[in-house]
Amino acid sequence: QVQLVESGGGLVQAGGSLRLSCAASGRTFSRLAIGWFRQAPGKEREFVAAISWSGSSTYDANSVKGRFTISRDNAKDTVFLQMNSLKAEDTATYYCAATNLYYTKSSDAYNYWGQGTRVTVSS
Repeated sequence: QVQLVESGGGLVQAGGSLRLSCAASGRTFSRLAIGWFRQAPGKEREFVAAISWSGSSTYDANSVKGRFTISRDNAKDTVFLQMNSLKAEDTATYYCAATNLYYTKSSDAYNYWGQGTRVTVSS
């Protein structure tokens, strides 16, 4: 079993930055691929970024490419999502998820999910 807890969300002006954290406990974190997803009110959940268990490979959605960076610190069982140049359309609840499969944009592959952290970008 894996428990995931997101933090770092909040209110920020357009053009600003936030750093989200996803802290894990339970199963060996360093063997899990991690993904970030988001869901805006009235919209479907969408993929944001994913990182391999080693951290050597990442995959970003086109909508955030060049603005968001996913990284991990296996010594601290934590994954980060650095979000720069935020836009109003980035407003959503952000979730991290874990899988023992290959890192992927498919939410169906993820077995464990956090409770989410809210990000609001004012324009």
